[in-house]
Amino acid sequence: ARPRLHRSNKNHQHKTSVTQTHTRTMLSAFSRAASRRVVATTAFRSFATDAAHKPVIDLHGIHARYANATYVAASKGGMLDQVESELNGLAAAASTSTAFSSFLENPLIPRDEKSAQIAKLLDGSKVSTITVNLCTTLAGNAKLGDLPKVATTYAQLMKAKRGQVDATIISAEPLTKKQTDDIAAAIKATSKDAKEVVIKSETDDSIIGGIQVQIGDQFLDLSVKSRIEEISRTPI
Repeated sequence: ARPRLHRSNKNHQHKTSVTQTHTRTMLSAFSRAASRRVVATTAFRSFATDAAHKPVIDLHGIHARYANATYVAASKGGMLDQVESELNGLAAAASTSTAFSSFLENPLIPRDEKSAQIAKLLDGSKVSTITVNLCTTLAGNAKLGDLPKVATTYAQLMKAKRGQVDATIISAEPLTKKQTDDIAAAIKATSKDAKEVVIKSETDDSIIGGIQVQIGDQFLDLSVKSRIEEISRTPI
């Protein structure tokens, strides 16, 4: 009887070991699955957060790449307007100060040195870290001379966020306020997501009468001159 009891005990131990191994395997698999779910959820939340801060329009090119990254960083920090104001100020300084403009565009200054100089220049001026980081990154990539163009591109992103549409109206004679307001209302009614229309008026007596409208890369010619040219091209 004793040998049988011994075998029964060994079988019991073997079954227990198998059960424990199976349990550990299940727990390990469950842990890995849970970890994957946590990673996936975190990644999704991160993606959703990033998407919430993306510019409302897609711009491409080297200047847009810097402007887009700056916009996302400023949006996450709740500093979109502040960064816009800072970049506009730097762009204005580049256009009015020969010394500053020359510094930005000077290709003879080593990248590390230029990066350190622009950081020192902005230090203590209450300029945000986001703007400083943009400038030092541009300097490190030998692109600091493109700062005014990056600022212009950032301004485009901000205008799109506000629903602002810029339109240039060319007329033979200066427009009255009512005419300008009527044109702005018409543009707003026909432009998707337009909340504000900013009109820039120009005069050109060569168009004889009517108007020409420039909105971004769209051009609408409603001038008398264009009608005359159209008629002159029509066979009789």
